[in-house]
Amino acid sequence: MEAVILAGIARRVLDELLRNPYRTIELRSARNVLAIEEAIDEALRLFLTYDPFDDVSTGTKGLLAELIEAKELETRVPWEESDEREITVCRAKVKLVGLGRVVEVERRDGILLARVRELFPHEMSMG
Repeated sequence: MEAVILAGIARRVLDELLRNPYRTIELRSARNVLAIEEAIDEALRLFLTYDPFDDVSTGTKGLLAELIEAKELETRVPWEESDEREITVCRAKVKLVGLGRVVEVERRDGILLARVRELFPHEMSMG
């Protein structure tokens, strides 16, 4: 199955998603925000991984999720903390589908897409 990659997801978020299959995650990375937009437009699943974008390759393990809903919010940043005044935050409600392993990675317009093989729970430990 083809999925849009969300990389650099905090370990606690992945663990919480394993315990409760529904979760709203807040994304601030521009790459992840763009990935959510692609997933909405193409009706693709998500592949969430702890690994950073540069390390995602064949064999990377993570979670497969269905995107239920997403919305972008503009948030003001105090000027003392950043060179920018606003950041875009995306809140995405997802539903866990299962565990997966990347078979092939493709870059398309700055978005990472992966062909993912769904795994059985005994094939992978998220520990």
